[in-house]
Amino acid sequence: MFKIFGKSKEPERNILEIKIKEPVDCLCDFTYNFHWQHKGKKLDPKWKVPGNDISFGELVEHLKNGGDLKIEGDVGHRLCSSMGTNLVYFGGDGKEIPVGDVYVQGNVDTRMGISMTRGNIYVTGNVSEPVGNVLEIKSNVNGYRKYRSITDIVSNGINNDEPIGFDINNNKLIIDDGTVKDTIGARLDVEGEIVFNGNVDLSTGILMRKGCVKINGNTGKNTGALLNGGRVIINGNTDDFTGIDMIKGLIVVNGDAGKFMAANKKRGSIIAHEGNPIPPTTIKALKPSDQQQLINYGFNPRKFHKFE
Repeated sequence: MFKIFGKSKEPERNILEIKIKEPVDCLCDFTYNFHWQHKGKKLDPKWKVPGNDISFGELVEHLKNGGDLKIEGDVGHRLCSSMGTNLVYFGGDGKEIPVGDVYVQGNVDTRMGISMTRGNIYVTGNVSEPVGNVLEIKSNVNGYRKYRSITDIVSNGINNDEPIGFDINNNKLIIDDGTVKDTIGARLDVEGEIVFNGNVDLSTGILMRKGCVKINGNTGKNTGALLNGGRVIINGNTDDFTGIDMIKGLIVVNGDAGKFMAANKKRGSIIAHEGNPIPPTTIKALKPSDQQQLINYGFNPRKFHKFE
């Protein structure tokens, strides 16, 4: 048991410390680099972190048990992927869980905090873009920048944290921080609203169940992937695979929704100016209710088509 880096006013926390000599990918990755896809060939929870006598799985379990982690050295890609989610693949219920915090004395490479739902990340160095589903807030630890999950802030409130580059009023969050992000609104399960001004990268609104994410800009691949409710509104174009594995909900694209749209889509609707859907999804005429919905979002229905 240690005090947070010697801060006498902080309660004692269980801090695990590791050192890495060169960047390591997928540290504290609750998915273990999407283990269900590669079945342990790319990363397995039993593998030891290079240069340390502790496994990738032990790091995740330490955080799940409320412990904090201090990493000395530069970190690779996908730090804290899906942190704070009790993943079904590993026997969980898919819901958010409280976790400890991660402290990095060094730099962090791209996609930090993709699909992250709980916990805090503290970093002394540079964080490369695109970042994940995180926002910077005013740090309470000297020398460290602090990041929280976008989903966590909308779901559980800003509390005593001070925003940097965003505003929140009740459960409406407006982001103008100038960073490129992935997985904005991942796993959102409350009737909140996220508005992002600018272009974003991968998987906007992935695994959302409720609420609304609006992007005033273009988005990358997999927009609305695995969408399970809620609304994803893109005031621009999307890249390919929009609505892939979509379960239900609504995606609106005020532009081109790209190729391979609605691949393996179960239910739900995609409304866009144009796009190339994967059968059995086909183009259908808008209903009056669809037109009114578009007007409510501030769009002219004239150029839109419905893909179901």
